[in-house]
Amino acid sequence: MSEPQITDTLIAEHGLKPDEYQRILDLLGRAPSFTELGIFSAMWNEHCSYKSSKRWLRTLPTTGPQVICGPGENAGIIDIGDGQACVFKMESHNHPSFIEPYQGAATGVGGILRDVFTMGARPVAALNALRFGAPDHPKTKRIVSGVVAGVGGYGNCFGVPTVGGEVEFHAAYNGNPLVNAMAVGLADADKIFYSAASGVGMPIVYLGAKTGRDGVGGATMASDEFGADAEEKRPTVQVGDPFTEKRLLEATLELMASGAVISIQDMGAAGLTCSAVEMGDKGDLGVVLNLENVPVREQYMSAYEMMLSESQERMLMVLLPAKEDEARAIFDKWDLDFAIVGETIAEDRFLVKLNGEIKADLPLKALSGTAPEYDRPWEPTPPPSAVSDVPQIPTDKALLSLMGSPDLASRRWVWEQYDHMVMADTVQRPGGAAAVVRVHGTQKGLALTSDVTPRYCFADPEEGGKQAVAKGYRNLSAVGATPLAATDNLNFGNPEKPRIMGQLVGCIKGIGAACSALDTPIVSGNVSLYNETEGTAILPTPTIGAVGLLPDVAQMATLAFKSHGQAIILLGRTEGWLGRSLYLRELHGKEEGAPPPVDLAAERAAGEVVRGLIGQGMVTAVHAVQDGGIGVALAEMALAGGIGCTVRSPGGRDDATFFGEDQGRYLVTVETDMEPVFRAADDAGVSSVWIGETGGEDIVLGDGTVSLAALREAHEGWFPAFMGE
Repeated sequence: MSEPQITDTLIAEHGLKPDEYQRILDLLGRAPSFTELGIFSAMWNEHCSYKSSKRWLRTLPTTGPQVICGPGENAGIIDIGDGQACVFKMESHNHPSFIEPYQGAATGVGGILRDVFTMGARPVAALNALRFGAPDHPKTKRIVSGVVAGVGGYGNCFGVPTVGGEVEFHAAYNGNPLVNAMAVGLADADKIFYSAASGVGMPIVYLGAKTGRDGVGGATMASDEFGADAEEKRPTVQVGDPFTEKRLLEATLELMASGAVISIQDMGAAGLTCSAVEMGDKGDLGVVLNLENVPVREQYMSAYEMMLSESQERMLMVLLPAKEDEARAIFDKWDLDFAIVGETIAEDRFLVKLNGEIKADLPLKALSGTAPEYDRPWEPTPPPSAVSDVPQIPTDKALLSLMGSPDLASRRWVWEQYDHMVMADTVQRPGGAAAVVRVHGTQKGLALTSDVTPRYCFADPEEGGKQAVAKGYRNLSAVGATPLAATDNLNFGNPEKPRIMGQLVGCIKGIGAACSALDTPIVSGNVSLYNETEGTAILPTPTIGAVGLLPDVAQMATLAFKSHGQAIILLGRTEGWLGRSLYLRELHGKEEGAPPPVDLAAERAAGEVVRGLIGQGMVTAVHAVQDGGIGVALAEMALAGGIGCTVRSPGGRDDATFFGEDQGRYLVTVETDMEPVFRAADDAGVSSVWIGETGGEDIVLGDGTVSLAALREAHEGWFPAFMGE
């Protein structure tokens, strides 16, 4: 079969700029073949090379005494004591989920699970952060239905509990939903597997499912804006099979225990190309591939198709030769393909052959280590406009409206489609501040959360970046867990636009400052750019997945009010900040003002106080104050416990103090003696004030009263009504 002629149009279709193609010509001293063009396109696109962001990613804190492995591997790894390690990462599947919501979301889950078990860890939890267009947009309901079904379908069949996440709506995501998937696993700290190849002449083995034509060009598609022809890109979306992935997990962990594995790499974006190049590059070795040995499910596949296919449930391994028969027997037992498709070589060369014919012969390092890196021009985001006059709305009306609004209504419709109890170690289910999963066979618990407030990031990227980290820190602290580390998923528009690049730079600066101040290094992550459709960008959305450790799950706090007559104490300072609040947006139709500032020293102090109170058993319920302010936090605590409360304003206008979104705050309840709480807060320089008590069947906020029954109907009713159920 003859290969297409390299033309300017073909080069552009592969996402390569003219200067990048000239760089290829200079590297090779000749024109590339069609297969070579595809390989360069895959390795040099934004999705694989991070060419617009890596200059800034290097500024993030990535080390600490708890960090075993930071960014650069399939997933990050932290030490959780007792010879155990937590392995975790978050990645996006945004573009595929717009084109084909079910498979886009499902294969996003499958891909992130492979990143974790490729390191030798058994996945124990999954989370997701989902953002959709406006509820009244004609495509939103279909995309929500498909994405949620895809997340649940894959995770449930694979057998991992989906324990937490986010779901939000905004018109900025009308043409570009976000599907960020996070997976968390456990491994023995001395039995971790890495991707760097080692040893010359070692066999390279293909593992898992067969290769098909699904996903060809997927990484390139994910590195481009969408236009009116987005639906035509459906063939670039992969098709997942969670049952095959479950067999691949078990076979891979058994293979690792056999001692046969020298190195191993997931076949994710750009498939065979990226996995082979990364293994060789990290090990300072070359790679030879013989594609006729690649297991395929379709006839007459070309070298180009095999190299760029993103078929799911596949891995690449460098094998200890003496263990070949044992390794093959394991994969035969699990009815998975096992094929030697190449070997490592000493020279810097990526040689791809099909039936003896050379299809690509490239310097391997040029594909990875010397990929383009840009210092793109960027503009700081202009200061936001001031908040215009805000008429005061009665607290009862405001609370009822907020609790039934798209971003604050119950997500039960979503998470009840996920199996969040499989493996029997989930000890705090969806609906709380953070999920908690027991470390199997111990009393330790991993606390997990996913957080960001895009409307803050849009108004002030640096403050928004700080707040994303602080919000996760707060949610982990609210269950009693010590925050340890984070993964990030940086979702932005077109970085070639200085305004968008400025959003990325600002958010990374804020994230870095917060991670340093709160001792939560970034150990893994993903960057998803070009999230634009017909020139309209998403809100800047740097999702933070945070992990914390509870020494004893018996000490875990929950948000539910426990009994009547308990005192409610507010920790942290309240000024009534309404800029960029949901109160302002949902009740006044205004998206204006600066977001609330984040005082990182105060965040740390408040978090330490709360964790200390929980550890000493001094509080009965804890909730971090987040979107919607004190009023919404109190309502969530009341609904969770089925107990009302009567609360006074801590000062100022009722609507501002109850629904303002000042940062660094927590609500705690105590049975009788409040003095130890006040003393602990005072010692740490944290503001504390009694604001009311639990009891009754209503929520009384200042002069407003709402029954729990009415509140529950509004809160639980929005999502089913929106989905037509």
